[in-house]
Amino acid sequence: MKTSGSISRRLTVLLACVAALLSVLSWSMVTSFARQAAERTQDNILEASASIIAEALRSEDGEVRLELPYSAFSMLGAISEDRVFYHVTQGGATLTGTPAISADFVSPAPGQTRLNTTTYQDEPLRVAAITRVILAGANRVAVTVYVGQTRYGVSLIANDLSRTAALLSIAFFTVAVALSAVVARTSLHQINVIAEAVARRGPTDLRPLRQTPPQELAPLLQSLNRLIDRLSRSLRQSEDFIAEAAHRIRTPLATVRAQAEVALHSVDDVTEKKRMRQIIRAVDESSRSAGQLLDHATVAYRSENIPDTAIDLAQIASTATAALQPTADMKDIDIHLDANTAMVRGDDVLLESALRNVLDNAVKYSPPETSVTVRVRTAGASGEITVSDSGPGLGDEPFEKYTERFQRGKNAEGTVGSGLGLTIARDVVLAHQGRIELTNNEGNGTCVSFILPRA
Repeated sequence: MKTSGSISRRLTVLLACVAALLSVLSWSMVTSFARQAAERTQDNILEASASIIAEALRSEDGEVRLELPYSAFSMLGAISEDRVFYHVTQGGATLTGTPAISADFVSPAPGQTRLNTTTYQDEPLRVAAITRVILAGANRVAVTVYVGQTRYGVSLIANDLSRTAALLSIAFFTVAVALSAVVARTSLHQINVIAEAVARRGPTDLRPLRQTPPQELAPLLQSLNRLIDRLSRSLRQSEDFIAEAAHRIRTPLATVRAQAEVALHSVDDVTEKKRMRQIIRAVDESSRSAGQLLDHATVAYRSENIPDTAIDLAQIASTATAALQPTADMKDIDIHLDANTAMVRGDDVLLESALRNVLDNAVKYSPPETSVTVRVRTAGASGEITVSDSGPGLGDEPFEKYTERFQRGKNAEGTVGSGLGLTIARDVVLAHQGRIELTNNEGNGTCVSFILPRA
């Protein structure tokens, strides 16, 4: 059977793609937040350093003096190995430091802080500037302090956090894929439950499925039950037609046979007698086929609901033997019954029909003045019925062939039959969870055994 792929695999791949997208998005967001946090931390430290330097400014003899505080640079150096620069200006004139770091910088207004990113010696440099007004003698002087730091530390911190985020994203993706596979398998489990419920059924079990499916599978289950219902009705109509046809055929056949027998006894011509016997033989074969078709239809109908009733195989064997005894007497065949109590559960009508068909075959194929033995016994957890005759046997062909419909062996040529007896027996035994065994007796004859679970 060709398939278009696995739904579970498709669902797993789809969920894995979603997990991969979420992993990439989470990594990107964490990396962005990490860089922003590192930059904000650097900005705060630069502002604090510039403020400390600005607080150290003082006026002496009308001039601005500055003693650089060590703490202003120590906290910058504590974060990373970045290089630190500073520049202090008074009215645009350099008091101390590296003027290049403030070349592209617009001085902030007094009391304000301004941040800017520039390039110094081919390296990105983050600069914080603060302006403070100092009273130098009688004059108010605006002094601006610039503090700059390279950005290697920020990149290092951001890269470390990015690598950590990447590892976490990979771990998240791996776990998500594993969970996706479990979720896909769990989500589709109900489909497997429905499939197993159908697979466990026998070929004649056409009851509707009673599972409670998820909402998405309800239309599938309803369609399947409707199909089963249509199939059940179609089979029931076919069985009813066969049963009705067989019943209607048997009555006119009986009339034809009776008239043929009258004609047989009323004619003296040898050719006419031979022709009458051929007609009687054909009528017998047709009547037997119609009867077995009726039996087969009955088996197909009743085997759908086998009752859980305890029955004695010995009683069934006794009834079937008594029913076939008149036929056996016509050929001087003795039916020997050796029956011990063997209790099983099932349908006594079906089991009697199966045994009667096997007994009929045994009587039909056995030579006159022989015997047929019927034994009933228990063996372990099974109850067994065995029918043994003195007929020609099954031959060398596979025994399974004889349980198929309308199949007869080469040894059956010249004997009236339809090829349905063993088919009926097999279907009945299988419906009772048992098995049928066919063997050749030593010397000649056939042995047919029904092996059924004990009650």
